[in-house]
Amino acid sequence: DFLKALHDFLPVAMRDLRKYAPDGNNGGWEDVGGLNEAVTIIKETLELPSKYPNVFTKAPVRMRSNILLYGPPGCGKTHIVRVAAAACSLRFISVKGPELLNKYIGSSEQSVRDFFAKAAAAAPCLLFFDEFDSIAPQRGTHSAGVSDRVVNQFLTELDGVETLTGVFVFAATSKPQLIDAALLRPGRFDRLVFCDFPRWDERVEILKVHSRTVSLASDASLEDVASLTEGFTGADLAAIITDAGLAAVHEVLDSRQDGIPEREPCISKELLMSVAMKARPSTPADDKSGYDKEFGEFVSSRKSLSTKVLARESKGKKVTLA
Repeated sequence: DFLKALHDFLPVAMRDLRKYAPDGNNGGWEDVGGLNEAVTIIKETLELPSKYPNVFTKAPVRMRSNILLYGPPGCGKTHIVRVAAAACSLRFISVKGPELLNKYIGSSEQSVRDFFAKAAAAAPCLLFFDEFDSIAPQRGTHSAGVSDRVVNQFLTELDGVETLTGVFVFAATSKPQLIDAALLRPGRFDRLVFCDFPRWDERVEILKVHSRTVSLASDASLEDVASLTEGFTGADLAAIITDAGLAAVHEVLDSRQDGIPEREPCISKELLMSVAMKARPSTPADDKSGYDKEFGEFVSSRKSLSTKVLARESKGKKVTLA
């Protein structure tokens, strides 16, 4: 009886937690197409300390365990975090941005404290904040002051007196310029990872990942589809494979009504190219150029900030972190 009770028992500290694990041959880093630089940085952050704990405990450096992923919508920021949790067998807490905010005074800050405490109790744990710009905008921009107190609470939790042990904090946003600058200083979200529109070779990898679960004809060329989809996001490429698979199912159903024996749905070359040529990117060219401009200004502002800090240090002036 005790063994049966323990089988499905869930402690209070483990509620709202997920543990992603690779399922057979699926799951893990094989589910990520493109984003090679982001995968390398995340592997370095998550896998190395767990593989070589003795080396890192003796190392006289503070490990960077907080990462901000930024880039256009649909480019795989949330997906790569879920895959990282599965590949590294970490417990996973996902927080959507607006669900933290509460109209009652002190409730939003209490929610932030509760999530960090729950992650610390479930360590090793990956704590992920999606749509981070809605949680931690620049202070002084809202008259109510709720977001200012939430940002202050984040600063205390990330780089306060008590250190986070075994907790990796990730955040994702498509508008990094709206986030308070104090959160992007060393000791907080000090690693910024850019998830851009996929290049041709990355689009081929993404199409291969999504076509693993469908039946594809031998003459169907994913390279040709990648050449037709300049400016498409990873979500757009997944939609092409899904639409092509649905069209193949309709072909089988139509042939069944005509008296032809039923066969397995298979995406032919003509069907795949037809769907690819009809597809349109979810991000128009004007919006894409706007994103490029915004991210370029964000990167240049970060570089100018680092230059100013170095100049102050060379003059011997005191430099604050916030």
